[in-house]
Amino acid sequence: MLEACRTRVDRVLKHEPHRRIKALKNVSINEPYFMGHFPNRPVMPGVLILEALAQTAALLTFSEAPHDPASALYLFVGIDNARFRRVVEPGDRMILNATFERHMRGIWKFKARAEVDGVAAAEAGLICTVRHTDTDGQ
Repeated sequence: MLEACRTRVDRVLKHEPHRRIKALKNVSINEPYFMGHFPNRPVMPGVLILEALAQTAALLTFSEAPHDPASALYLFVGIDNARFRRVVEPGDRMILNATFERHMRGIWKFKARAEVDGVAAAEAGLICTVRHTDTDGQ
């Protein structure tokens, strides 16, 4: 079931270390969530737009402070002022922008914006953290 809800950033378009990142998500009708959301008018769920923005912010975070992916979890701490401005549909090329605002005591804060054709689709403040796990289960 989780596989059906997964979205992925397709490509990093621009990366300015310690500042911002710009990525691309091609929205395809083949993505499983479109089968139920909605059958007669497929729309990308807002939560998956936020997930794509968080993945973009994670790429910037991991480029700032490299972590071993086998022992690091990237987690949401909060989402501030999320606003959805337009529908995202199959065939759209969603441009994902994340701008670093601050890092303090393991908490990263970003300003994030998703655009389609230069028009805002969603905006939010993202607050995230990286937690290190024990890879051998202890």
